[in-house]
Amino acid sequence: MNHIISKLLIYGDMPKDSILMEFGSIFKDLQSGETNRDELVTRIYQQVKRILVVATDYGFDKNLWHNYLTFLLITNENPFSITCEKTGASDGSVNCFAKSDFKAFQDLFHYDFTEIEEKLSIDCFSILSNYRAIGKKELMYNKNVSEKVQALSIKLEQASDEEEFFQSVTEFYRAYGVGMFGLNKAFRIAGTDGTKVEFQPINNMDKVMLNDLIGYEIQKKKLVDNTKAFVEGRKANNVLLFGDSGTGKSTSIKAIVNEFYGQGLRMIEIYKHQFKDLSNVIAQIKNRNYKFIIYMDDLSFEEFEVEYKFLKAVIEGGVETRPDNILIYATSNRRHLIKENWNDRNDIEHDNGMHRSDTMEEKLSLVNRFGVTINYAKPSQKEYFHIVIGLARKAGITMSDEELCAEANKWELSHGGISGRTAQQYINYVLGSEIS
Repeated sequence: MNHIISKLLIYGDMPKDSILMEFGSIFKDLQSGETNRDELVTRIYQQVKRILVVATDYGFDKNLWHNYLTFLLITNENPFSITCEKTGASDGSVNCFAKSDFKAFQDLFHYDFTEIEEKLSIDCFSILSNYRAIGKKELMYNKNVSEKVQALSIKLEQASDEEEFFQSVTEFYRAYGVGMFGLNKAFRIAGTDGTKVEFQPINNMDKVMLNDLIGYEIQKKKLVDNTKAFVEGRKANNVLLFGDSGTGKSTSIKAIVNEFYGQGLRMIEIYKHQFKDLSNVIAQIKNRNYKFIIYMDDLSFEEFEVEYKFLKAVIEGGVETRPDNILIYATSNRRHLIKENWNDRNDIEHDNGMHRSDTMEEKLSLVNRFGVTINYAKPSQKEYFHIVIGLARKAGITMSDEELCAEANKWELSHGGISGRTAQQYINYVLGSEIS
């Protein structure tokens, strides 16, 4: 196996501790005869365990070795794969190197582990190649990723030569992209070294669609129109959704991502304490062939907080203009985002003579950086009943409209008042009881 791996050029820059590279090292030591059997078996089992972890995380099944190799191919971000993501496979000398690599991967796909298993008296590779996974709930893994990997895996194992292999892989890059951005729709960010952040996929994002949000038709249309323009490459604005709690602001944004995922829309959720990393986030995604919504939930600032300055700097662009493939969508219960108190209305700061109005103007101007502001107001009682009935019918509840409204009215009086969230909580209660 090591002699096959050593042929990789474009895909050969994998970390030495990656599963494939570790297998190459193990089999090299096996051929040399300088390492004892027990140590080799232990090292093999360690890598098999790592494959099982990947398979569990992504719900792989049947041939886990092929699934792993496929996963490796579609998550390897290199100049060739990223170019294919943007433009598809084009004529050029690089294709010769790519096809050489794909010939090596094809050899790995059809690698015969029989001799190794017989020499070491193990059968783990045979088990990996004919694996029966335990059924898992969808929330435990990313079904969307799992299905894509397994479908491509089957195409690659059936490829007759490297030309067909090349065609299948590059078509996948063009259709879905490469790396985690190609496979997932939403992300959070984690640790940073000051220049680079790590994107972590959100595997269990709510699958809600816009039709699931009853009412707020004008608000949803504004959001759809802006997002549609964005994914189609036309001019679009940053969006602020503000209004009462529980009215569906966050749900609308999640639904928008679900609606436009197939057109290349991705979402990155970022929290207030991470605003200092915004410029690094943008630097890492600005040249990718996706449209990104940077999502900020429940955005508001106390008077002593200065994180809003990072946000303003990013929105305004500074020296570098904001990339065309990035927008900011935020939700807030406050119309002006930054808390203002009565002391702020006194223009002079007595300690240093500064004008408070200048500082407040800087803070309050943040909202003006959002070209589209959408108000999600608390529903009237009539609208509340409309939401309850709509949700009930979608859920298959057969209670009469009159009974639903009467019981929903009682429910909201003792559960936080009228809102879309209260309506959904009431429906959940009905579904969980025996009265539906």
